[in-house]
Amino acid sequence: MAEKQRITLAAIAAEAGVSLATMSKVLNGRTDVAPATRARLEEHLARHGYTRRKVSQRSEFVELVFHELESSWSMEVIEGVEDVAHAAGLSVVLTVSGDRHSPDPHWIDGVLRRRPAGVVLVFSEISGPQREKLHSRGVPFVIVDPAGDPSPDVPSVGSANWTGGLMATRHLIELGHHRIAAITGPEDMMCSLARIDGYRSAMNAAGLDIDPEWIRFGDFHPGGGERHARELLAMPDPPTAIFAGSDLQALGAIAAATDAGLRVPDDLSVVGYDDIALARWMSPQLTTIHQPLRRMGEEATRLVLRLAEGASVDTLRMDLATHLVVRGSTAPPPVG
Repeated sequence: MAEKQRITLAAIAAEAGVSLATMSKVLNGRTDVAPATRARLEEHLARHGYTRRKVSQRSEFVELVFHELESSWSMEVIEGVEDVAHAAGLSVVLTVSGDRHSPDPHWIDGVLRRRPAGVVLVFSEISGPQREKLHSRGVPFVIVDPAGDPSPDVPSVGSANWTGGLMATRHLIELGHHRIAAITGPEDMMCSLARIDGYRSAMNAAGLDIDPEWIRFGDFHPGGGERHARELLAMPDPPTAIFAGSDLQALGAIAAATDAGLRVPDDLSVVGYDDIALARWMSPQLTTIHQPLRRMGEEATRLVLRLAEGASVDTLRMDLATHLVVRGSTAPPPVG
């Protein structure tokens, strides 16, 4: 009987004009098969009366993976993932693993044991071997990508970082600032570079010089913003405005200004990035670039669930718009 089944599967594959490898993908529930090919194979299988063994039911959860949990920023993404997952009748399992670039190599073994309906990863990238293992076990994944530039074949949801940097700097220029510094994130992250490129583009378009000392690479945390701002404000001809690559770095920059006896925005204007809830509770309230973190979590979860269902998608990469939110931390530069 077993031999007859093997011959039957080979015959069905040949009849449908596909390889046994493709047949295997369909039988194992893999998502990387074109819907038309899947439908054709299913039709041939049904015609020959082939019945496969029952596989375990669909998992009841989505796995969300971070490299660290920063409460204000992370909660925006978590809430977006939870909203869409719960609407689909699924729960969310939260995992912390790896560094900002990719999950820990050992994470893959655990996720294959857990067999979630899909995985949402908040990383810059996922390694080739990890991608292959997830594909081979039919576990779809999507990267929420405010921090990198994944390969074109990696499903991901990002935001317009270059535009955000441009808008933040242009706002300061329109207020009359000429000496504008920028404290972005780590130098090995694409979002940090994109935001600085937007800053440079705005400065160049306005015909303003950029002192190389005005561009700093931080860590997206308050301590980095405070350290770099303190150094900038101690310069002989300090900037009158700072574009911080995150709201937390902006918080650190404001603390450094206060320690130096400066008032924000009377003596120094500060623009942040992200528009986390804290931005509305700071004093003064923070002018910032709104990055749609919650919606990024929502769209990533919608995409991973579509992939889990074997549905076709128009594009694997989605970049959401950013926009400027003007509050109380920016004003024209001091006179004199």
